[in-house]
Amino acid sequence: MLENVSLNYVTRVQDDLGAIAPEAWDGLLARQDAPSPFMQHAYLSVMQTSQSAAPETGWTLQVISLWRGTPQGDVLAAACPLYIKTHSRGEYVFDHAWADAYQRHGLDYYPKALVAPPFTPVPGSRLLAESEAARQALLAALLDICQTHNIPSLHILFGSPNDLQACEQAGLLQRDQVQFHWQNQGWQDFDDFLASLTQEKRKKIRQERRKVQEAGVTFRAVRGPDMTDGDWALLLRCYQQTYWEHGNPPYLTPAFFEAMRKDMAANWLLFVAEHAGQPIGISLIGLHLDAQGQPEVAYGRYWGALARVDCLHFEACYYQPIEWCIQHGLQRFEGGAQGEHKMARALLPTPTHSAHWLAHPAFSEAVARFLEREKAGVENYLEALNQHSPLKQAKQPAKATWPSL
Repeated sequence: MLENVSLNYVTRVQDDLGAIAPEAWDGLLARQDAPSPFMQHAYLSVMQTSQSAAPETGWTLQVISLWRGTPQGDVLAAACPLYIKTHSRGEYVFDHAWADAYQRHGLDYYPKALVAPPFTPVPGSRLLAESEAARQALLAALLDICQTHNIPSLHILFGSPNDLQACEQAGLLQRDQVQFHWQNQGWQDFDDFLASLTQEKRKKIRQERRKVQEAGVTFRAVRGPDMTDGDWALLLRCYQQTYWEHGNPPYLTPAFFEAMRKDMAANWLLFVAEHAGQPIGISLIGLHLDAQGQPEVAYGRYWGALARVDCLHFEACYYQPIEWCIQHGLQRFEGGAQGEHKMARALLPTPTHSAHWLAHPAFSEAVARFLEREKAGVENYLEALNQHSPLKQAKQPAKATWPSL
């Protein structure tokens, strides 16, 4: 462990999240403007201990924490996971062109520094802090680490408004992207939801659902604590098969799912597709829980199928989760990274944001010019998407703000 004493805080750099008490970390997370289960102590810890995000896979964790001294002992004032990476995989904010440009000029782009939960394109708080001053101090510590250790760049992905405000004040570059989220407007049931859509979209969804039903496929929804050994085994099998079918090795190891079952079962919801009494597919949904432990926000995470059924993906990944969210009063369902096809299923375009620092002045200027052009393109893209809202009364164009939890 390395320590650095500043005027107000002691900064610690550790290679194991276990060095910080889960209650302290999660208590700080709960106070942020956009907490999510994917920044919880248990989730980040198991990424490391399961060897899913470890040095062997190109993710070296450095836990950065700031501590404030009190008569009762040190208090955790700010913290974040910092990953030193040797590649750009598993991030969903693509900078491969930047890395290629560095290489063409004989410069090293890697290792780079990343602040985000691995393999998880879910917007939320990244720079956990008790105050804006502590957040600025944490960001300053991150930049100092990069400069001291000659790390060429720092990337804070899918950050919250408070994160992005701190980054803007520190002079980091801002980057915009688009995801597709479903917002609950108080619908009573799925038919009520359908009635709010244009006739074309309503007809299309009914046709897609009918195809799955006529194929003899049924669904059951099961929360993590009630999932059986067979459910967890099916989840792992479908998850792995989906990755291999796309030519990629699975990111998450079996040990990751074992730990989720043990430590974070309440944060998971599984939809199981069955035909003739046999499971043929799944979709896994993450859940953000409120202070009373009730689900509040849902996140589409993984999907897989053992048999091909027309429109099964749409039913498993969108219609079943939306219907469940309506039944249980959830505020929002986030469909994950990319995918214009989600808009036809009433997931509306929503801006997401990241912040970037590049040490090389010339490249930083070049990337800044690129991001200005990209930003204009994203704004035009959002405007065009909002002209084709699936809702009868089109929503106002999405603004670059974080949807409230």
